[in-house]
Amino acid sequence: MSLKVAIVADRIAWEERQLLQAAPALGLTIHWVNDESLCLGADGEPSLRDYDVLLVRSRSYTRGGLIATLAEAAGVAAVNSARAINACENKAVLRTTLRAAGVPVPDYRLVLSRKDFEKAVEEIGTPVVLKPIYGGMGKRVTLIRHSDTANSVYDYVEDLGHAFEQACLVEPFLAGGSSVRCLVVGREIVGAAEFASAGTDWRNNAALGNQTSAIGHDPDIVKIVDAVVDELGAGIYGVDLFRTDDGFVVNEVNHAPGFRAVATAAGVDVPAAIGACLQEQFS
Repeated sequence: MSLKVAIVADRIAWEERQLLQAAPALGLTIHWVNDESLCLGADGEPSLRDYDVLLVRSRSYTRGGLIATLAEAAGVAAVNSARAINACENKAVLRTTLRAAGVPVPDYRLVLSRKDFEKAVEEIGTPVVLKPIYGGMGKRVTLIRHSDTANSVYDYVEDLGHAFEQACLVEPFLAGGSSVRCLVVGREIVGAAEFASAGTDWRNNAALGNQTSAIGHDPDIVKIVDAVVDELGAGIYGVDLFRTDDGFVVNEVNHAPGFRAVATAAGVDVPAAIGACLQEQFS
């Protein structure tokens, strides 16, 4: 009997389309469920119980964790788990969770006010990176090279951002020009690629059109990714790492990772890996 899967997302992008097209060959019945039209209640939305598992790929900074929480309370399995999504959606929670588990992460300061910001810049020292707690694809991540421009940059956070958007992290700028994304399915790294900044943009992110190249097996990377999965639980993640003089550190863990760049660079069949993982766990 075909495993029934709901892809919960606000739209069908390249990744969702690949999964939908591959579904019959993978022994899956996959439907798209718009995360903007669920209106879940205390017992879960009745139609969700028609599915064996929800594949939560909400791109919103808050919807995924909320939907997974209510779905699990109604007895519907979610991938990733509500706990994992709630951690990944909030950069401060994720950093704190991983650090407590012994996973290396960059130094950071939580910034909720201008006083916080000024103290963070003073303690860490420029250059620093200012990034929103909630966000992705490199958006609103700002490199501040000099202390005399720091307060002018923060004006935009303070004057234009709503309270939700004003929660930020300040962290050291880790120069080096590249980052590594590991795509995890279940507990295994199915592909890894290195992103190098392109043109004049210093940020390393596939969504920004950076240069991408596959990388081979690295025991240090595997050890860190295993520790991340041990803490968050098996699932589907994009684990982003920075190289430092002291080894790799985890920058972010994406709970609904885009995988086009890694799949193309590494030549891996990601939908097949996801299908096999879902069949093994839920059939």
